[in-house]
Amino acid sequence: MSEKKYLLMWLEGPLQSWGDRSRYSRRETQLFPTKSGVYGLILCALGLSGAQTEILAVMSDFRLDVFGYKKLKSDFSENSIMRDFHMIGSGYDNSDLWEKYLIPKTQQGKAAVGGGSKITYRYYLQNMAFACILEIPSNFDVDIASALETPKWPLFLGRKCCVPSDIIYRGTFDEYQDAVDKADNIAVVKERYKSIEAYDGRRDDLEGVDFWVLNDVPVEFGDYKKYRERIITVRKS
Repeated sequence: MSEKKYLLMWLEGPLQSWGDRSRYSRRETQLFPTKSGVYGLILCALGLSGAQTEILAVMSDFRLDVFGYKKLKSDFSENSIMRDFHMIGSGYDNSDLWEKYLIPKTQQGKAAVGGGSKITYRYYLQNMAFACILEIPSNFDVDIASALETPKWPLFLGRKCCVPSDIIYRGTFDEYQDAVDKADNIAVVKERYKSIEAYDGRRDDLEGVDFWVLNDVPVEFGDYKKYRERIITVRKS
């Protein structure tokens, strides 16, 4: 029996957003699901909130490979990234004690110039689908598959406005290639082609690749989020 299992997740929706370096008023998205984003989705399915440092410490080195698929026939342009201008801090009633707390203030707690309203720039991947293959030890005692099939909390593709449009859990396999073949078969049925591959770690055996460093391995969730870096191998078609 194999010492590893390979869990396949299919993440598809009109919009997805997987931030790995977003700050303040500019919320960017990576070109594919990040490890922190996928793990956040899994913990949400399990109904686990807060820091969750113990389970993250166990899962931090699990291998996660991601394959992205575009549509063969689409009315969208070749650029799959959409930018949205999002207003925050506006429309609140200053006379309402609850809404008053939601109005942006200066560092001194005073009313901001112009009422505190700000435009933020939010980026989304549109009309994409991703196959995420997570390598799990056979003796791992957390039933991720069951959680994804019957999640405790609603699941989203990076942000709460990004709702999945298809079933996420697509099976657990004894062999890695079986999971890859299953993902490719799903893509064929959906008339999609593979446009990007992101492998966990450095893959010197592949041609036409780039090596990236992402700060997306979650060490701690909750109020004080912490991450560490990993190297990934990326190939675009």
